[in-house]
Amino acid sequence: MLLPNYWKSVNYSCKMSEIITLNFEQNLSQDSDSSRVGQIGEDLAARFLIRRGWRLVCSNFKVPIGRNRRGVAVSGEIDLIALDENILCFIEVKTRSSDEFAAPLSAVDLRKQRQITRTARIYRKIFSLQNFRFRYDVVSIVLQKEQSPNIELFKNFWTENKFRKKFWNDEIW
Repeated sequence: MLLPNYWKSVNYSCKMSEIITLNFEQNLSQDSDSSRVGQIGEDLAARFLIRRGWRLVCSNFKVPIGRNRRGVAVSGEIDLIALDENILCFIEVKTRSSDEFAAPLSAVDLRKQRQITRTARIYRKIFSLQNFRFRYDVVSIVLQKEQSPNIELFKNFWTENKFRKKFWNDEIW
């Protein structure tokens, strides 16, 4: 496995290799263009966060999160997990080669947020982090030809509250 220089100085604390996928492979020639753009974006986002003093904990955390309506196993993935001081951040990275059609944030819809939230709950359960402060962030990257990439960080982009199951109480409506 080839690691870029900026990864070598990061202290990784991911374990449980049976359920965690860490993918730092640099051989992207077999991937599609969108996969290549996505990998470039994740690398840029990691460097962006590390330069701001964040500690990268894990990249491409992948775990089974349940089954769909047809009974097929569904897995969830979190692009980056990092510490911003004492807050554990689950980060979705969205990269586009252009924002002419749609902004990268438009791809972080409710379905994607729900999938990341379920994955993060499992991550916190696996590593016994129930009492640890956390949030959900998005890094938006637009790669512009012959210009520096436009990178934006959206802290606390969503919360788990919108996905909590609502229970009936004894009040009459």
